[in-house]
Amino acid sequence: MPDDRPRVATREAYGKALAALGAERSDIVVLDADLSGSTKTKQFATAFPDRFFNMGVAEANMIGTAAGLSFSGLTVFASSFAMFAAGKAFEQVRQEVALPRANVKICATHAGITTGEDGASHQVLEDIAIMRVLPEMRVIVPADGLETEQAIAAVAAVDGPCYVRLSRLKVPMFLPADYRFELGKAALLRQGKDVTLVGTGVTTYQCVLAAEQLASAGIRARVLNMATVKPIDTDALLAAARQTGAIVTVEEHQRIGGLGSAVAETVSELHPCPVVRLGMNDRFGESGPGDKLLEHFGLSAPSIARAATDLLTRLGRGPDA
Repeated sequence: MPDDRPRVATREAYGKALAALGAERSDIVVLDADLSGSTKTKQFATAFPDRFFNMGVAEANMIGTAAGLSFSGLTVFASSFAMFAAGKAFEQVRQEVALPRANVKICATHAGITTGEDGASHQVLEDIAIMRVLPEMRVIVPADGLETEQAIAAVAAVDGPCYVRLSRLKVPMFLPADYRFELGKAALLRQGKDVTLVGTGVTTYQCVLAAEQLASAGIRARVLNMATVKPIDTDALLAAARQTGAIVTVEEHQRIGGLGSAVAETVSELHPCPVVRLGMNDRFGESGPGDKLLEHFGLSAPSIARAATDLLTRLGRGPDA
């Protein structure tokens, strides 16, 4: 059935949340690399022009300036496309933000294959790996507009570096009205004891849909929204491994180094169980509509449900076992 809930890109919710923060706190400063219309920081710039700085097409300089401003006691948000924030400015992120533990929030939009028609050059699929390997760096990937607004408030409230990964694709506002984001904690969206589906960002909604499809086949799938990839929620993963014994992770990112790797690393140390990692299999993306690319690369609900069924069949626990 068609989903008639409002569809909002997490980058749009970021712009809204940033403007709200600016009204509440005079220490909030925003920098952008000449992409404020696309990153949605323009809302903040319009409301608080004296606290907004367009740094031009100079991401490395933007990150260095953000760090400097943070050392004067300000809470600094720095935005660009994920390809540029994580790729072009990596040295500055490492040396000037992570190493001295600067209070800088890097909020990168247009991440993953759902960047869509911009194609492989702009569909960054490596940024979670790049950022989560840095000491002191928190990595957050909100699932919908509601969670984005709460996540932006949460990163503003903690001291130190954060990387927030945001998407261009509009997704349904599917989380319940009473949902509460908690930094470092996974959200249990659906109970289940047969298999656990772990999503992050836009793939979490696809996991919810997949769980509904699996239910019709008699498979009870647990769904975890892993909005914080680092620090990862070890308690939630340990419970999933013990109680379901099978995990499928889903991300619009390389299978290497992202959510799937983080989950597999955690589970292998605490309570080993099979982990199937759905993501980009050592390849770049393609140009096309974001939702169609999720289907094409096996990251939509039918493919997730099929991967979970295949895993359970391999374990002798399929619906026909």
